[in-house]
Amino acid sequence: MKISLPNNSKMNSKNFTFGVATASFQIEGGVDERLPCIWDTFCDKDGKIVDRSNGDVACDHINKWQQDVELIDSLGVDAYRLSISWPRVIKLDGTLNQSGVDFYINLLDKLKNKNIKTFVTLYHWDLPQHLEDKGGWLNRATAYAFESYVNLITKALGNRVDSYATLNEPFCSAFLGYEAGIHAPGIKGKEFGKKAAHHLLLAHGLGMRVLAKNSPNSQNGIVLNFTPAYPKTDSSADIIAAQKADDYFNQWYIKPIMDGAYPELLNELPQENHPDIHEGDFDIIATQLNFLGINYYTRAVYETDNSELFKEVPPKDVAITDIGWEIYPKGFSHLLVSLNETYTLPPIYITENGAAMADKIKDHEVNDIDRIAYYQSHLNAVNDAIEQGVNIKGYFAWSLMDNFEWAEGYTKRFGIVYVDYQTQIRTIKASGYAYKNFINRRT
Repeated sequence: MKISLPNNSKMNSKNFTFGVATASFQIEGGVDERLPCIWDTFCDKDGKIVDRSNGDVACDHINKWQQDVELIDSLGVDAYRLSISWPRVIKLDGTLNQSGVDFYINLLDKLKNKNIKTFVTLYHWDLPQHLEDKGGWLNRATAYAFESYVNLITKALGNRVDSYATLNEPFCSAFLGYEAGIHAPGIKGKEFGKKAAHHLLLAHGLGMRVLAKNSPNSQNGIVLNFTPAYPKTDSSADIIAAQKADDYFNQWYIKPIMDGAYPELLNELPQENHPDIHEGDFDIIATQLNFLGINYYTRAVYETDNSELFKEVPPKDVAITDIGWEIYPKGFSHLLVSLNETYTLPPIYITENGAAMADKIKDHEVNDIDRIAYYQSHLNAVNDAIEQGVNIKGYFAWSLMDNFEWAEGYTKRFGIVYVDYQTQIRTIKASGYAYKNFINRRT
């Protein structure tokens, strides 16, 4: 089974960037060589991780990085998206940890030698625990700690990076971490989510200003995830519920960056749930982007609820991935076109898209044709959006390899490369070969 697009697709051009993506905590391991982070602490709490695992070793990328660069190169991709571990490169006193910095310098240099572009995310959820002990993202000072970290690490990395993203998915950090409590640091309460979100967005804006000064020749932006909201029925009540859910989960993170304001839904939230907005915050948050990274996996369906703003309806009688998410590629193209119509967007990169499937390895092969079908349908959706005028410059498959899938531990596999966590042997799946062949066919 192969992946293909129409011959006239702009995605068939060598000017379109195809890559693979990972995140530091999910693959690196090397826990003894860095400060503790909120995910280390979260993993130690009973009942938080499905298989009671942690990121102490993960894919042992800290030791196998040279092998992994060869693996990336073998796939023929143009670019690799990775994240810097904040607690690996910054000491407790706020100065650089040179051994941690050297790890990334060596990694980036080897990738550059392979002519692989590097897209670096500065924060992919692994907040140093000592900052969480002072309030974490509920403490405005954390945004300024992030600014200092960005300043130090970008100076240290010099001109090695092609693109920087300040944050990955601030929705997940804020809502899942400080409101729903199902991600680190596991704080639960509606009064916390929007406060954390505001400080994350402030950190983004502060980081963007540092990047403009320290790394003016890289593409600098942010990565946002979107789960488009659909009404259960065509009733006005369900339509309004879906609109509110969209504002709460999606527009909340892009509108301040693009328009310098939160959605009108803010006025419907209890005062104790409001963020602490200081004068000038939106000027910082709305610092101009060079690009916008968009992550898409699925949609969500909502109905009206008498006691809440909206109520999510679980997927039923639809195709789902192994993690239980509906496979809905149409939502991808609708999302991209809608965002393009709503905002004046910079160039877009699809920074994550992929699927967890129930992979089985047999005779050293993983025949994940269901994942190939997922990629085919979602690449088609991206192509449809481009044909409707959306300026999309690249696409990154999530993920390069199976890894620590946050609260799911090692029970869900997103990789186009299979990882045996006992032996750390990597095996390219059928989807990895299909992706490679697709990329190599470009003209």
